[in-house]
Order: sequence, then structure tokens, then C-alpha cells
Amino acid sequence: MQLYGLIGYPLSHSFSKRYFTEKFEKENIKNAQYELFELEKIEDVKTLLSNNSTIKGLNVTIPYKKAVIPYLDKLSHSAQSVGAVNVIKIDENGLLIGYNSDYYGFLQSLTHFMRSYNNLHSFVGFRALVLGTGGASQAVQAALKALNIEFMLVSRNSNNSYQTVYEQVNEQIMRNHLLIINTTPLGMYPKIDECPPLPYHFLTPKHLLYDLIYNPEITLFLKKGLEAEAKIKGGLEMLHLQAEKSWEIWNEM
Repeated sequence: MQLYGLIGYPLSHSFSKRYFTEKFEKENIKNAQYELFELEKIEDVKTLLSNNSTIKGLNVTIPYKKAVIPYLDKLSHSAQSVGAVNVIKIDENGLLIGYNSDYYGFLQSLTHFMRSYNNLHSFVGFRALVLGTGGASQAVQAALKALNIEFMLVSRNSNNSYQTVYEQVNEQIMRNHLLIINTTPLGMYPKIDECPPLPYHFLTPKHLLYDLIYNPEITLFLKKGLEAEAKIKGGLEMLHLQAEKSWEIWNEM
């Protein structure tokens, strides 16, 4: 049995096991199993791998997308470019190779989303607020750079010139950044009554809100967008796209 799985903490929100189990059944993929491996600390990944010799690949989620890197033998170009890992492949020599499929999934999903917005085919002039600075945020930043979309980072603490804190986000910043992307876990199941602390009363119908969270499908962040008649998108499509890219990575020769 070839074993695949997801590492992170906590994992009660995750749809990954269901997604891959359904994929294996639908595509008649035999001798494959996908499990959730909750790790209270990233150091436990060494014990997990030593105790499960049939593991061929892992996905990585919050909060370990950057913390897992020192435990890997190599990084692919995608992981090096983003600076975070959400896919680990164990090759035929037992080497742990880190990849990033979040970049691919978000890039494709965001492109679909924005092109559905009044048939938008050029992103020139769009500016984005990126909420959060973790591993998922780094994949989002790389995708925005690839699309030539300027962005400002928003976090609890400001560390550089293109980053600000939530308390400083005002009407001008909101109106100058029509694309707002939540990369934080705020609002994720089971804490569905949370959302990033933005001045939502400055949202307009011209805004586009994208939430990487997929459980729940419509977060409080997105509900606030709907109240302002903004266009919204959750993270389920991104989940599917990055999961398929993960499977491709694990099975490429």
C-alpha cells in the first residue's frame, strides 16, 4: 500500500483525505491511501516518516509550510521561488524533496476569478491587499508578481515598506486595493465567527474578495464582501488544483 497524507496542526478543517479518497475510488487507483497526520510540533515529522516506510508523499499545511524546510533534503524551483513548501515527495532514494503547488493552484484559480469579473483579461492597474505573511501568503505573493499585480501586505506586525498593520488600513487603502486576499486561518472551521480585522464598511461593489479558506465555503470575511455586493471566491477550487498538482508531482518519473 502506497501511503500519502497531510501534516499540520490542527487538521479538523481539512477536506484533503476526502478529496483523495474519492479520487482514488473514481479513477480506480489501487493500492493507494491518504491519511491525516496531526503533528503538534514539526520535529515529529521525523518520527512519522521513520515509522511509516510506505509513505510516498505528503502535503503540508498550517503552520508548517516554512518550518518543514530544514527537514528536507532538496527544494524544487517552485519551493525555492516561493520560500514555502506544501508538497513533499519521497524519491526512490529516500530523499525528501519539497515543492509548492499552492502557487500553481492559486495562480490558476485567481486568473479564473478575475477573468469572470466583467470579462477582465488585463490585470493592469489592479492592486491587492494580502492579509497574512505565512507560507500560504508567500505563494500568493509569487503568483501576484507573476501576474504583475501590485500588492501590500497586511499583518499584525509591520516589518518592511510594503507591509502595514491592520489598524492602519483606512478608506484610502481600501479604495486603492480592489482585490483583497485572505491567507490567514481567521474564519476557518471551527472558529467560523472570526475574520481579519478590516474596516469592511469601506468595501464597494467594485471589490473582489478571495479567501484561501475552503471550510466553511463562505467565511465571515466573504459574507462581509457579499453584504457590500462585492464579488467573492473561496478556496475550494484552489484546493482541488493544488491537490491535483500534488498527485502529479508524487507520480512524475
